[in-house]
Amino acid sequence: MKTHKRRKSSRMHGRKMGSHGWGARKKHKKSGHRGGKGMSGSGKRADHKKTLVIKLYGGKYFGKQGITSKGTKRDVRNRINLHKIESNIEKYGKKTTQGFEINLSSYKILGTGDVKNKLIIKAKEASKSAIEKVKKAGGEIQLPVPKEKTEKKESAEETQ
Repeated sequence: MKTHKRRKSSRMHGRKMGSHGWGARKKHKKSGHRGGKGMSGSGKRADHKKTLVIKLYGGKYFGKQGITSKGTKRDVRNRINLHKIESNIEKYGKKTTQGFEINLSSYKILGTGDVKNKLIIKAKEASKSAIEKVKKAGGEIQLPVPKEKTEKKESAEETQ
């Protein structure tokens, strides 16, 4: 049983092997024209490693991706709609005497969907429509108070 196979370049030195499969013998003996290791040589005129590119990168290796620059920061805030909270109410919160208490302190609450239960939601942000819908159902959305605004109000009251 053969355990080790020699490299192609070392096998292709003998008789009738001068071209290494390139046709002409002159310039294609070593790896300069074949690209090298990794993703080198997979430029726009070469179809070498095309299957590798498609498999690994899912076709997103070549060309431009989108209109934003690489330096542009994407908005990665967590968002959740009211209909998702309503449909998975046991998962997100617990039932109390006042209603369902839900802690989504790192989320922004968006107003898509209807509210049937009384919800007391602790959130980072909320849209106007979400606040209205929750209040209409008898609940509330508790948002953190910004520190800058409270300090400005206090200093304005002290001066008067």
